[in-house]
Amino acid sequence: MKRIIRFKLNGEEVEEYVQDSITMCDFLRKQMHLSGTKRGCEEGECGACTILLDGGAIDSCLMLAAEADGHEIVTIEGVMKDGVLHPLQREFMDKWALQCGFCTPGMIMSALSLLNENPHPTELEIRDGIAGNLCRCTGYAKIVEAIGAAAEVMEREARA
Repeated sequence: MKRIIRFKLNGEEVEEYVQDSITMCDFLRKQMHLSGTKRGCEEGECGACTILLDGGAIDSCLMLAAEADGHEIVTIEGVMKDGVLHPLQREFMDKWALQCGFCTPGMIMSALSLLNENPHPTELEIRDGIAGNLCRCTGYAKIVEAIGAAAEVMEREARA
């Protein structure tokens, strides 16, 4: 069965027909043509499909698209503003925190949720904040460093 859902996606109002059984991950990729949200394990274990739902990080493979009705969704495509990379995106590049890049969108979305909730996380809090995101290419040191550096940049930008 299909239904109409209305929600905000990356700052824009959206009205779309969705199948009752389609996951948010598949809806974003197939129907909205947003390929940044990666389809990984499809069991909520890897974090590659992490998006923000009303500001909190969730695994989009575990959410039905119909559940977005009335909510706000942000994907990796909505993180950059007016052609300017978000500090997390810049620091991931500057600190060499992206290897193959498959986990990076989900990692950034989890980190964004963490930093919105806790703008001054400790290293342990950063590691805890990204615990649901798996990266097979690195030992996480560069990722943790990039998130910590982004927190500092965001703080400086907020004061300016």
